[in-house]
Amino acid sequence: MKPISTKAHGYLDYIVGILLIGAPWILDFARGGAETWVPVILGTGTILYSLLTDYELGITRVFTMRMHLFLDVVAGLLLAASPWLFGFADYIRLPHLVVGIMEILIALLTRTAPLKTTARVRPVA
Repeated sequence: MKPISTKAHGYLDYIVGILLIGAPWILDFARGGAETWVPVILGTGTILYSLLTDYELGITRVFTMRMHLFLDVVAGLLLAASPWLFGFADYIRLPHLVVGIMEILIALLTRTAPLKTTARVRPVA
């Protein structure tokens, strides 16, 4: 069984999305090029498709959890490869690589459906 619940994954989605948007300025690598805009765009995308995912922290049910996890893997691959794809690896690469790999691993370790909970019935007096 995969250890990360869909609800925990939802919290991670919003946290990582916000951190990706702010990372260029927080980690002081914002130069206005791809090194800056790739994480900003991917962070914004993560928040948007999280809002549209059929899980506990989604608002509108457009994407299944499987589709959401697929998007996470694709975004993680793009983020991890972006320093070399867009030619800024000589300037900055570690944040993009590490967060991209973490995003892939989290997606692979997340359940595709919420756990079923058993409702307890209170005894009638």
